[in-house]
Amino acid sequence: MDIIFYGHACFGIKVNGINILVDPFITGNSKASNIDLNSIKADYILVTHAHQDHILDVELLAEKTGALLVSNFEIVMYFGEKGIKGYPLNHGGTYHTENFSVKYVNAVHTSSFPDGTYGGQPGGFVITGENKSIYIAGDTALTMDMKLIPMTTSLQASILPIGDTFTMGVDDAIIASDFLECNKVIGCHYNTFPPIEIDEKKAKQQFSSKEKELLLLEIGDSISL
Repeated sequence: MDIIFYGHACFGIKVNGINILVDPFITGNSKASNIDLNSIKADYILVTHAHQDHILDVELLAEKTGALLVSNFEIVMYFGEKGIKGYPLNHGGTYHTENFSVKYVNAVHTSSFPDGTYGGQPGGFVITGENKSIYIAGDTALTMDMKLIPMTTSLQASILPIGDTFTMGVDDAIIASDFLECNKVIGCHYNTFPPIEIDEKKAKQQFSSKEKELLLLEIGDSISL
């Protein structure tokens, strides 16, 4: 399972030869100006919620790649009216393929499109393939529901927001990693805008002091699990 960071909360995940793109927000992110949209491959696009900094490039990249959109019912219906094919989920539901599965799990946040349209309830995803699983929290506060995930799934890594203000901050992300029983955390939703700027060195030290690993990828960098 290979993971590439496209900035903010946007990731590409390759599992069993299938390319999954999560929360595409690239053209609106000045820090991701080095990313060539034409180089992005996507068989599936996963969207956690409807805020602009998670859906800005959905339509563009879905049309370019022909990817299937997987998200909550309201988001899939919204983009369906624009001609984007999708598969709707709601909390607890799982989309299965022969190469991977993706489960839609709870998140505590808000969700509306830039035009004010209701975006359904926000969520996160548990992606499983190649006998490995990764949790993508989406934008969320710390929630006790995270404790449900390790009851059925052993995680190799968790992608957690750490920028505070609109999501969890570092302290709560450390607690989240305890709830998830997962000590390898990939940070996201930080340093894109002034309200979510963090001290990266301090954040890594905070995780390290709890015998956990915080990975802060440079935009365009990738790791393998």
